[in-house]
Amino acid sequence: MHYQSFILAALVSLAASSPIEKRQTGSTSKEFSQGGCRDIIFAFARGSTEIGNMGTVVGPPTSNALKKTFGASKVATEGVDYAADLLPNTLPGGTDKQSAAAMAKILNDAASQCPNSVIVAGGYSQGAAVTHRAIENLDQSVKDQIAGVVTYGDTQKVQDKNQIPNFPADKLKIICATGDLVCVGTLTITPAHLSYGANANEGAQFLAQKIQGAQAAIKARQIKRNFEEQSKRALEALENEGAAA
Repeated sequence: MHYQSFILAALVSLAASSPIEKRQTGSTSKEFSQGGCRDIIFAFARGSTEIGNMGTVVGPPTSNALKKTFGASKVATEGVDYAADLLPNTLPGGTDKQSAAAMAKILNDAASQCPNSVIVAGGYSQGAAVTHRAIENLDQSVKDQIAGVVTYGDTQKVQDKNQIPNFPADKLKIICATGDLVCVGTLTITPAHLSYGANANEGAQFLAQKIQGAQAAIKARQIKRNFEEQSKRALEALENEGAAA
């Protein structure tokens, strides 16, 4: 009896502490809005009609790949709560203003509440359009804090000339599968448009490179700031000694 109780307790403890369970991202994720700042904040907009706020095709596996690289406790993944209806795909810009505003709010909140965090973002299908429209009108200080963006099956690739307007081209990676007709300016859905789970690691690797570069820059700024503060205190100490003498 005692042995069985011991085994049961051990299994419960193992399940609760399993890093695999913690690392997995489901179809809904609100780790920033419900859990606050982490070293990395990843905002993602799912495709039309996908469930939750992350979807299932490529949002969760991209998040999981980032967490595998940096550690689950270091990455806060936040899906964009927008309607993801079909009709907004036909609007100028590929989505509606409310959807773009929902993602922009996440990015603005992340930047204002977590100035020491590295922000990355992504979107799939209409979610790519949401990403374009959300980022293009952000304040420059918020854009500066966004280290990288990846889009999959980007409905605005042609319309926005392979870029997000008013955002550095080297911070953006657009991934389009061969045969995906939305990437050539149509709204025709082919099997290729549903294949982007196979590209999640590619997108995450791009974001990881940008995150590592941003983290190195943050560390360099911190070292410089610490040196300047130490130098200032040392100078003040010398001046005080001189005045005392």
